[in-house]
Amino acid sequence: RCEVFVMKNMLKNKNTRTDLLTYLLVVVAFVVMQAMNSGGMLGSSIKGFLIPICVYISLAVSLNLLVGICGELSLGHAGFMGIGAFTGIVIAAITKDAIANDFVRLLLAMIGGGVLAGIASFIIGIPVLRLRGDYLAIVTLAFGEILKNIIGNLYIGLDSKGLHFALKLEKLGMEAGGKQLLSGPMGATGISRISTFTVGFALIIFTLIVVLNLINSKEGRAIMAIRDNRIAAESVGLDVFEFKMKAFVVSAFLAGMAGALYGLNFSAIQASKFNFNTSINILVFVVLGGMGNIGGSVISATLLYILPEMLRELYDYRMIMYAVVLILVMLFTWSPMVKNVIQFLSASKFIKRIHGRKEVDD
Repeated sequence: RCEVFVMKNMLKNKNTRTDLLTYLLVVVAFVVMQAMNSGGMLGSSIKGFLIPICVYISLAVSLNLLVGICGELSLGHAGFMGIGAFTGIVIAAITKDAIANDFVRLLLAMIGGGVLAGIASFIIGIPVLRLRGDYLAIVTLAFGEILKNIIGNLYIGLDSKGLHFALKLEKLGMEAGGKQLLSGPMGATGISRISTFTVGFALIIFTLIVVLNLINSKEGRAIMAIRDNRIAAESVGLDVFEFKMKAFVVSAFLAGMAGALYGLNFSAIQASKFNFNTSINILVFVVLGGMGNIGGSVISATLLYILPEMLRELYDYRMIMYAVVLILVMLFTWSPMVKNVIQFLSASKFIKRIHGRKEVDD
């Protein structure tokens, strides 16, 4: 019992140090970017990357909860992002006259986008989460495409009578002088760009707090136990479906909030943006950062989002170079030699070696 207690404390301390380093990394990056922006050292193109980077970091961390921690492969994350984006746009438009403060409007839009994405994930999760492996991936991919097509064929108008919904423009029934918020395949136009880098930073911190606290909680340990051995988890009384649903809904809620921040960063956006390729890109961030490695997701999402933009001068060859870099990074990350080096340089083993040498010298 004493040995188990000591091992638990060591593991808890190691997780705490790792979590603090992740928070510190994000805070330092934010402070540096703000200082550079205040000093006029950031170009307009780099400024334009800041909010999307915050969005994709939050998306990668939230998907890592489902894929890395829960062990369920989902390919429909962009669908929940799309729900959050267009819900946020509608909420921001409704509250424009009633609320003058853009920060409050943005906060309400993000919460609304997250809640609606969470509700959609709960409805979808009832049949989907009873599947496993490749079947789950295929079905979540299908639902993601369904959500994208529904949004892409939806017309929403706002007039004095309130909101109007229709799947065809002629059936919208909006009064003259009303504002059309969603225009089917044309998406949303005339959006109030109220997203800010500071709110993006706050979203990353909020996402990290939710995910890391869930991982380190009893529910998180139960989710990881289900991931490691489903049969053993069921044998000790864990409700597999319930814990998988918790991870699925939390992940979708955070994706919806990130989607709202993303949608309100542009003056126009279409549903086609939230397609299968976007889900794959988010999954690539998770895989290259390390399955279950939250700090790795933060770093990989940042670097891999910037990389194609850095290679833009190569024109037709930039995506080829991007693919080559992904392959090389994957080979390097999963190399046994690299793993041995990382293990050797890990703080715990390094300290143990020094402590052992001191004991021998004494």
